[in-house]
Amino acid sequence: MHGLLGDARFYRALLEIDRREAQGLHGALCPHCGSGLPHTADYPRRPRGVPAGAREAMSRRFSFCCSACRQRVTPSSARFLGRRLYAGALVVAVSVLLRGGAREAGLARSERPCARTLRRWRCWWQEVFSATAFWRGARGRFATPVPNHCLPHQLLECFVGELASRMRYTLRFLRPITTTSCARLAMDVQRR
Repeated sequence: MHGLLGDARFYRALLEIDRREAQGLHGALCPHCGSGLPHTADYPRRPRGVPAGAREAMSRRFSFCCSACRQRVTPSSARFLGRRLYAGALVVAVSVLLRGGAREAGLARSERPCARTLRRWRCWWQEVFSATAFWRGARGRFATPVPNHCLPHQLLECFVGELASRMRYTLRFLRPITTTSCARLAMDVQRR
């Protein structure tokens, strides 16, 4: 797992997923007022746990601004899990390895989440995420049931391929929970 988290190519692949998502939503209708979303209003980001060679790929979170009401609309992301300080891949990987701790994930001491953060992540997966409408609706898509107490490990195991592709599929699967404006926007894009 630590080889994956240190691979800059992996983070660049996630950037391409996000870039395609953003291109699909650029120019969509604003969910707040119905006007266009022509303006880019990207957020600068510096997530923790990202290798030096991947920092550029992780430096911006795509976002758009309405031309009329000036409200922001942020597309979903495979790189970031909402507003967390750590990269989404790191949150999933370390949560999978929680039994061994962040040291097993191959993180430098300065980038390791503290024990309190690890407990918070475990609680989030097993109590908060598992109670979301997204997970209640999406878990039925898997042939093998994923028990809440086995998240995210068994979720990662539901996808096929080598570790890098399973992690990409997992992060793509989790995109709807990465932003609040995405659900409204996705419905507007489907109507086009």
